[in-house]
Parts: sequence; structure tokens; C-alpha cells
Amino acid sequence: MNPHADSSFGALKQVDAGLLSVGYAEAGPADGPAVVLLHGWPYDIHSYAGVTPSLAAAGFRVIVPYLRGYGTTRFLSEATPRNGQQSALGADAVALMDALGIGDAIIGGFDWGARTANVVAALWPGRCRAMVSVSGYLIGNQQAGRAPLVPAAELSWWYQFYFATERGRAGYDSYRREFARLIWHTASPQWEFSDADFDRSAASFDNADHVSIVIHNYRWRLGLADGEEQYDDLERQLATSPVITVPAITLEGDANGAPHPEPAAYREKFAGKYEHRTITGGIGHNLPQETPQAFTQAVIDVASY
Repeated sequence: MNPHADSSFGALKQVDAGLLSVGYAEAGPADGPAVVLLHGWPYDIHSYAGVTPSLAAAGFRVIVPYLRGYGTTRFLSEATPRNGQQSALGADAVALMDALGIGDAIIGGFDWGARTANVVAALWPGRCRAMVSVSGYLIGNQQAGRAPLVPAAELSWWYQFYFATERGRAGYDSYRREFARLIWHTASPQWEFSDADFDRSAASFDNADHVSIVIHNYRWRLGLADGEEQYDDLERQLATSPVITVPAITLEGDANGAPHPEPAAYREKFAGKYEHRTITGGIGHNLPQETPQAFTQAVIDVASY
């Protein structure tokens, strides 16, 4: 994949940041307040294709990176473990801000991206000016991940158990697009996305590290894969379920078909100025792409908190 290939964002950029060469889209004035938008699985930067131009027009400097294992983002060393644990992705976000000379930013995300935004806000609050998080508080830990849920809840995590097997790894590797399309449908059952929308994002799964990162992420959550020692202290902090003190708006779609907590379950995890918004109209898991206006407005509003 050409690191400067055109996308709906125009020419993408590339920068060395921490352990990675990060591919990212940028829009808006270079001196505007920074907004970092983080995508989830199995999605990519195009979840923010409708959000980015609106925020840029409002005067924000918008950065939309491919997470490790997606798109044009690459590891700088073949020797680096292909690690998908939550603190590693949080460290990636901070390293990217360092590389781009961003002291603090509004950080927004959904799915993996929301969890990463939570991690940055909890561990490095000085770097997170405010946060917009779809599905609220998603910080987890391995001990909690080992605890069984009621059967109906376990059923919704079927792919996590599939990925725990080598058959699952091989199946995901062989059927990345088919797998992602299934998740898009089940996570957002009322979203009528086009083949062009899907194909545009699915190209990012061709990254050579994609399968390793995804499999490690889900195995780590269940305690079936180890993390890296360098992140142990960060994970110990996250295991306490730290309260997030930065200003925050949490969002939830009224038709989210993916596993997600109820808003009341995480209200006490936000100690700063806070608001929750449930977005109606059949909105599913990929909220920024399904309703870019609602996500954009949340960023603009939280910037004034």
C-alpha cells in the first residue's frame, strides 16, 4: 500500500512516532486546537470521513491516524512484538502527539479508539484536553476479563472465543473482509452502508500486522496472551479502573448491536464536566460514520467545557 495513497481525505501523511511509522490524515489549520480521532475494529480512519471536514471548517487541527496493524501504519522494527494490549495503543497515541508537536488534544474515539482515548485520559490527563467517547468507559483488565458473564452476554462475544483458537486466527486471516462485513452488519443492524464504503475501509486490513494485532488484543483480554513488561505499570494503574477527570461527552447509538455497557454503569467514572447523549434514529456501533453530525457537535461542544 502506498503510504501517500489518496483517500477521501486526500493525500495521507506518514510520521515516525515511538515504535511506529504512523499513517494519518490531517485537516484544518496547523495552529488550531488539536483533535485526535481514533478508529475501532474492524474499521479504519474513514469512520471519520464525514467528521473531519466539518471540524476543520470549525477551526480545529484534525489528526486521524491508522492504529497499529491498520492501513499504512508500520512497525519500525521487525523485532517489536505485535502487541494489541490497551496500554500499548494508548502509548502509541501519546507518541504520535509528541511527534507532531501536539501538547494536548481533544481525543475522540469509538470501539478500540474509545478505549484508547479512555486510557490516555486516565494515564496522561495533561495530554487530553477533553474527550468524546462512544460507549463511555471501556478500560478493562485481564482479571476482569477472566470472569464469566451470563450466557446471553457471552454469546455476543463469540468472536473473542473464536480468536482464542488457532482455527480462529487462520479463519480471520483467510476471511478478513467477510469477517469485517459480518461485524459491520451485526454491530450496526440498521446502517445501510454501501459496498464502496466497506471496500474503502477493508483495504486497511491488508496490513501485514493486522491479524497479529487483532488476535493478540482479544487473547490478551482473556488472559490467554501476555503483554509486554514495559507496559506492566500502566496496566496496574488501569486495573484499578481509574476515574477520568478531564471534561467528557459520552455517546451511544440507540441501535448498537455490539457489546457495550449501559450509560448508568459508567457515570461514576467521569469526575469532570460530563454529559451523556444517546443518539436516536437507528444508530449503531460505528457512530461517527453513521451520524457524523452528532459526533462533530460533541467535539465542538466539549471544546468549550
